[in-house]
Amino acid sequence: MNKSDLIEKVRKQVNGLNSKDADLVVNALFDSMTEALASGDGIEIRGFGSFKVKKREAREGRNPKTGETVQVAAKRVPAFKAGKELKELMNK
Repeated sequence: MNKSDLIEKVRKQVNGLNSKDADLVVNALFDSMTEALASGDGIEIRGFGSFKVKKREAREGRNPKTGETVQVAAKRVPAFKAGKELKELMNK
């Protein structure tokens, strides 16, 4: 499923919602989630899962083409952990 498929599903499930409004709803949701993660906050959606920001320390890596050692800077990355109900649905 891609974003346009999700917008179409939202439009069909909410009576009286047109495609433009469904697009606004989905974009507002993703924008809010992005802002929360960018500021370092976590997101928990009961029954679905949680998103949080993890810190990766600086490390020494390798250029796969040349084999040369390179320094990889520390960074923050988003991480998702599936909730119990989602895991159970996947394993039915």
